[in-house]
Amino acid sequence: MRRRAFTALMTLVLLFAAPAAAMAAINEAYRPQDEFKLDPWFSIGPIEFNKAVFYILIATALTCWTMIYTARRMQERPNRLQTVVEGAYTLMRDNITRGNMPDRMAAKWFPFIATIFLFIWFSNIIGYLPLPTNTEHKVNIFGAHIPTFALYAATANLSVPLVLTLMVWISYHVEGIRAKGFTGYLKSWIPSGVEGFARGPIFVIEVISHFVRLVSLSVRLFANILAGHLLILFMGGGLVVLLNVAVGLAVVLGIVTGALAVAFFIFEVGLVATLQAFIFATLTAIYLGGAVAAEH
Repeated sequence: MRRRAFTALMTLVLLFAAPAAAMAAINEAYRPQDEFKLDPWFSIGPIEFNKAVFYILIATALTCWTMIYTARRMQERPNRLQTVVEGAYTLMRDNITRGNMPDRMAAKWFPFIATIFLFIWFSNIIGYLPLPTNTEHKVNIFGAHIPTFALYAATANLSVPLVLTLMVWISYHVEGIRAKGFTGYLKSWIPSGVEGFARGPIFVIEVISHFVRLVSLSVRLFANILAGHLLILFMGGGLVVLLNVAVGLAVVLGIVTGALAVAFFIFEVGLVATLQAFIFATLTAIYLGGAVAAEH
């Protein structure tokens, strides 16, 4: 028993001491950050295509196909697919949209919010499917140089969440101005009951908060998806390659990190992908509903 305990203890010591001991032998040739580089594939006029554009087109096609397919195949006795779609529809209509704005306004903005939810969800989900998009490393198959499989998500590129955020940001300001007029909308930023000198600082704080929403809404989605991909990349073997450890220790470290990679993958696909789409769509509905609300 003592010998087994000693062996287990030494294994743990080597496991946790190896990264520090191997710092001097880090594999400089391995650059995991290159997985997120956007090398150009081809150009059509001023438009440059890369893997981010490829993932956006896939998510867009899946979003459109889902809406058209389900709309044309609704049955009085729903099948399994229709049951799932109706559940998602109820979530988007009742929980996200109607739960944060008046019914009349919800009917108007539901297509916008549902599209955002589905687009982000599809973007997140396909980001965890290995696709041949790594043009930096290719494999020769019968003379054809095929890109290797890689994980990538369009929402892990800040420009995509930022564009979605700008659409939401502009939309709720326009809706607020339509409902209250330009002056009335600005006045609504100050809570009722605030009088005198305090109105000035409160208004400035509200202005800042609206611009902060541009950062919080976009960075939340971007950072969560990027962090998930980095964790899977490192735990799935990247850490072993980066530290350039010996073969024997690499096997032990690989087993531990491989199990963690599977756990992170299940967690990201099962929860984070849907949760981030839900949060983004819900905040969109909250901002739109708050812009037209009678009280601040």
